Amino acid sequence: MSTSTEQTHHSLIAGEPVPGTDGTTRAVDPARNAESGPEFSLLDNGQVAEATRAAAEAFADYRKVGPEARAAFLETAAERIEQAGEEIIADAMRETGLPEARLKGELARTANQLRLFAKVSRAGDHHGVRIEPALPDRKPLPRPDLRQRTLPLGPVAVFGASNFPLAFSVAGGDTASALAAGCPVVVKAHNAHPATSLLVGQALSTAVAEHGLPAGVFSLVHGRGNAIGQALVSDPRIKAVGFTGSRRGGTALAATAAARPEPIPVFAEMSSVNPVFVLPSSIAGGDTGGRDALADGFVTSLNGSAGQLCTAPGLLFVPEGSDGDDLVTRITEKLSAADGTTMLTPDICSARVEAEKTLASVDGVDELGRGGAGAGENAPAPAVHTTDVETFANTPRLSDEVFGAVCLVVRYTSADQLPSVAGALEGQLTATLWIDTEADADHGAVRDLLESLELRAGRVLVNGWPTGVDVGDAMVHGGPYPATSDGRSTSVGAGAIERFLRPVVYQNVPASLLPAPVREDNPWNLTRRVDGVPVVAGEEENA
Repeated sequence: MSTSTEQTHHSLIAGEPVPGTDGTTRAVDPARNAESGPEFSLLDNGQVAEATRAAAEAFADYRKVGPEARAAFLETAAERIEQAGEEIIADAMRETGLPEARLKGELARTANQLRLFAKVSRAGDHHGVRIEPALPDRKPLPRPDLRQRTLPLGPVAVFGASNFPLAFSVAGGDTASALAAGCPVVVKAHNAHPATSLLVGQALSTAVAEHGLPAGVFSLVHGRGNAIGQALVSDPRIKAVGFTGSRRGGTALAATAAARPEPIPVFAEMSSVNPVFVLPSSIAGGDTGGRDALADGFVTSLNGSAGQLCTAPGLLFVPEGSDGDDLVTRITEKLSAADGTTMLTPDICSARVEAEKTLASVDGVDELGRGGAGAGENAPAPAVHTTDVETFANTPRLSDEVFGAVCLVVRYTSADQLPSVAGALEGQLTATLWIDTEADADHGAVRDLLESLELRAGRVLVNGWPTGVDVGDAMVHGGPYPATSDGRSTSVGAGAIERFLRPVVYQNVPASLLPAPVREDNPWNLTRRVDGVPVVAGEEENA
């Protein structure tokens, strides 16, 4: 694998490099604000159809691949990415400005996600098998033989994210879960990190070939601007979309998908301000660590990765009074001592600066503190602003996301105000409560607030910080609109596979024609529900 600067690199369609005919591009090193790395050719819209055609052809066979073979493929993909890890991280550092330690952690997460979905494939729960054997003598009417399972939707278009060049990109959660579901994937590489994308794409293509799978199971396409994305989503061979990015980008893709003759689902993770509610008892100490720990944790969560995490805390609710004043003072001091770090692209940096100007221009909003600018042109200073709860409640734009290390501290007079304020927020990925769990004073207010927040967020935390998403079986990384386009789904965790499946039932189908998951002999060794009772694999005879 290589991304030599001495040659022009191309998209990978069904494992083969395909030169694009729509010009070329190069990444920009955001730390130097200058073009860097190799040149990449860009596909035109017609060439994109080669990738979707290959995916559609591959789907016929790939969807029938058994759990063990699919799992082994995903494990090999993880190994090949790890083997290329040194080169991948070097390119990602140059293309994103992210530090080596962060990218090493992200590469490990990427490999672990693939291994997680290998386990999901082997477990087989996602097949959702439910069997109701025929009851020909049932009165007043006989029951037919009914056997339900899930089917993969078909080829999936995945859009690489700017802020996670590995874990939400070419081999990220969308790709891993779609492949585990039995769906071929066409990835639109993010133009900010094409070399990183190509190296990961080569690792995936190698794994496809090693396991003798149809080559069209995976393709990586490079294209200009938004046009190639619209072409992908419009293509009738694409049956679902995974996207992480801006609200504008996500809603544009969703509109295109809905306008097709055959509308398709778009699972877009878009915008969130991830409110944090500090209750009065938590500032006093107890099991929260006190004010200094709160201030440290908040500043670290806000300023990590230049605030470019989808779960960064953009709103902090703090009680009025001397305890709240002291906490805000500590936050201001710690943030003022922090420097900015390089943002992902010049455009992202510019958008962050303009969004903060809009926030600061609102009557009743004041700046509390500002850190120092980092080195280079794309490392603005972290900043914190403040307002009162009445101004916040009456100014909807104060809850708009600022993608970067900027937070609005909202001061409230009584915890009784918080449930209604929380209920008026847009959908969020996360919402956080800071309480003293050993104290009784706040529990009535906390219960009301929790019931409000569970309707607005996909993940509710107590005494923690929202940045850092554990990838496992129980995680939800989603939420009501506009956090995501479909609040019933998650883009992280084992449940992500469900986005790319649909149920189908077989009624009175002869045994010789039944697919493997619902056959009587259970050749895939799946745990299934028979007459509503879970039957563990291998125990059918005793059921």
